[in-house]
This record gives sequence, structure tokens and C-alpha cells, in this order.
Amino acid sequence: MKPSDSPLSKQDFEALAEFRYQLRRFLRFSEEITHKHGLTPLQYLLLLHIKGFPGREWATVGELAERLQAKHHGVVALITRCEKRGLVERRGSSRDKRQVEVRLQRKGEECIEQLARLHRAELLSLQGKFTVPDVTSFSPDA
Repeated sequence: MKPSDSPLSKQDFEALAEFRYQLRRFLRFSEEITHKHGLTPLQYLLLLHIKGFPGREWATVGELAERLQAKHHGVVALITRCEKRGLVERRGSSRDKRQVEVRLQRKGEECIEQLARLHRAELLSLQGKFTVPDVTSFSPDA
């Protein structure tokens, strides 16, 4: 029997519940802090995913939709709202004219720097509490 087929123990449920609790606490912190700084949580995530995109300082709409796990048209609307606030800009790609690069503007850079520092500090405060539980080590009879 594979570990994924074995019945869940009380310890499994406790570990999963604790993980979800800590995750929800962090997300609530994020929601509150972004609102205090005049952004929605999705706007913050958009800026974060642009700044944190691997290997470059921009991302395409499709890449951002994947990172945000959102529909393409919804991300286009989110980008438009952020563009109106002076946080991001769209540029035609120099490599592929069919693609649009979404880049941070100075205001977006400043905003994400400040909010990312606050998020990092919150994550550091959760060290040791916010870990992925090792549910594979639990025995079905525990």
C-alpha cells in the first residue's frame, strides 16, 4: 500500500490543520498590510511576481496569469488597474512582437520593496512554525 492510500491518522490531521492555520495567519497579515499601503492583495502579488520573476525584471501576461493562477482576461484587467495607478507599464517585446512585457515603474518598485520587507519580517517571525508537515513519516496506526 502506498502512503497516499493509507488512512489518515489523527497526527496527519493535526499537522495539516496546523499548516493551514499558519498559512491563513500569514495570508491575513498580507491582506491587512497591503490594504494599509493602499493596494489589494492581488495588486501586491502582481508586483511581487513581476519583481520576482526568475532571470529577468519583467513578465508576460500569460506568465503572470500562471503565477497568479488566474484567467488571462482577469490578469489583463488587474494590469490595467495597476497601470492607471502608475505601478506598472506594458511594453511590446523587442524579441517577439506578439508578446507584451509587463514591467514595474518606479512607484511599483518602491511599493514592492516596502511591502516585501514587511512580508519577509513576518515570515522570519514564523520560522519553526510555518513548515510543510512531513505527512509521509506518519504511520497509519499512529
